[in-house]
Amino acid sequence: MRVLIVDDDIVDRESVKRSLFKSSFDCTISEALNVDSALAACEQNTYDIILLDYQLPQRNGIELLLELRQAPKIRYETIVMMSNSEDEAVALQCIQAGAQDFLLKNEITATKLRRTIIQAQKRFELERELKDSFDRVKRLAERDALTNLANRHLFDETFKVAVSNNHRNQACLALILFDLDNFKLINDSFGHGAGDGLLIKVCKRISAVLRGSELFARLGGDEFIILLTNLHSPYDVARIAQRIQIAMQAPFEIDGKEFNVSISIGISIDNGQTNHSSEELLKYADIAMYRSKQSGRGQISFFEETMQHETQRRLALENGIPKALKENEFFLVYQPVFSVDDSQLCGFEALIRWQSQAGLIPPDEFIPIAEQSFQIVEIGRWVAEQAIQQISAWNKLRSKNNLLSIAINLSPTQLNDLEFPAIVKRICNAHQLAPSLVEFELTETAILESNSSTLAVLDQLVELGCTLALDDFGTGYSSISHLNSIPLTTVKLDKSLMPLNEKRNKTDALVTGLVQMLKILELDIVAEGVETEQHKTLCQNLNVTRQQGYYFDPGLTAHAITERYLK
Repeated sequence: MRVLIVDDDIVDRESVKRSLFKSSFDCTISEALNVDSALAACEQNTYDIILLDYQLPQRNGIELLLELRQAPKIRYETIVMMSNSEDEAVALQCIQAGAQDFLLKNEITATKLRRTIIQAQKRFELERELKDSFDRVKRLAERDALTNLANRHLFDETFKVAVSNNHRNQACLALILFDLDNFKLINDSFGHGAGDGLLIKVCKRISAVLRGSELFARLGGDEFIILLTNLHSPYDVARIAQRIQIAMQAPFEIDGKEFNVSISIGISIDNGQTNHSSEELLKYADIAMYRSKQSGRGQISFFEETMQHETQRRLALENGIPKALKENEFFLVYQPVFSVDDSQLCGFEALIRWQSQAGLIPPDEFIPIAEQSFQIVEIGRWVAEQAIQQISAWNKLRSKNNLLSIAINLSPTQLNDLEFPAIVKRICNAHQLAPSLVEFELTETAILESNSSTLAVLDQLVELGCTLALDDFGTGYSSISHLNSIPLTTVKLDKSLMPLNEKRNKTDALVTGLVQMLKILELDIVAEGVETEQHKTLCQNLNVTRQQGYYFDPGLTAHAITERYLK
């Protein structure tokens, strides 16, 4: 028998050891002087019995007892508390904390210690059997016997609490309700054994794509539900539902047969402000699932019509980006940029457009989605390839003293593409274009979100010979500190700074002040949004470096640029 004695008093420890040796137990004894050393010993070894002193230095025996009970990795057996105190409240406190028995130190004898240990071990064994029995009953009451998922009872209880907490915290909660399409046909055709096997495999596959914090439950038959809490955005639930649908695409093999199974998903969302009851949210999810089946099965439907339309639109765009890249649905337009002093064409800004089969999709709709799904990295590489190739082709039509530059937008996510500088170098070499003719435009948001790795990407682009411009200056977080945080050569004044009418106003004064400051910093200045003769005159009076806007031309296709400017 392995025994651990936890007592800081050496006299008491020796007394207990003598009693153990006299009790005829065949035992191996270890000793600890305080709570921390006892915990360390229990983490490394397993003991049949722990004789624990109540009064220990710094932390008492009760604290050790509670820590042992709460430590899942520590396996322990019987615990007998010891104390010099005759206070019955102390003994009761020890028993309530989980000790199997309590001994007064001055009453310890070999006989009494032996009897106490035997009785305590028996009591511990009974307690463990009772707990195991309780756990089995609890599992039967809360778990589905076939899939081992939570059952309807556990889901209902957990869901009610979650809805209550959600209203209190004004968070976002969602239900994903689904069942298997045509499951009855599988059951009837191949038997309940095949049906049960299919349900088990479906649950395992779906569990593998969940985060692990969701409650995944079987409501009955082939109907399942997933409870999502603490969502940052309603769109998170759409992504999870889509992952589930993708996971279901591969066939299932049951008894040597392959089954292609689809599921119909219904989603209801509570944003914490609607005060929907748990029953209402479940009903809404059921209505949405029914709508999925009516729409052709294998679909995802939201109860809220507006949210369903918006989310489906976002998902369609996100899923359509790879196809658009593959099938050349993206194309670039080029907005001309002119020097202010002589009004000569000096370059272009490359702007991406998406001509889908459903029509032209504006960039302010698909770029944020590409950012969030990290597909902007692939798009950014494609834009660099197309823009550099095109400007190189145009420059071959011009003299070497009159070459055109190209400005390309970089998003915050693209700055995490560590391979991007090498890709730009390869593209420039392939098309024989000097990197100094390539300018990358950054937003102030991108600069705010920069870190050591993104700054390294920018440094590599500058070392390559490319230049950096700060786009949309004068909006958002505009700060002089941003101008010094990265190696900028150019600042682009946002079009909102252009005066709206012929009257001089505060906007004029603001633009004048910004331009003077930027000139002191020796930065090139590009005015965006030049749309009228007044704007053009203002740029000349301020002596900015370059200008662009609808007064000259909007973004034009490569063919239109060639016809208009390069023939």
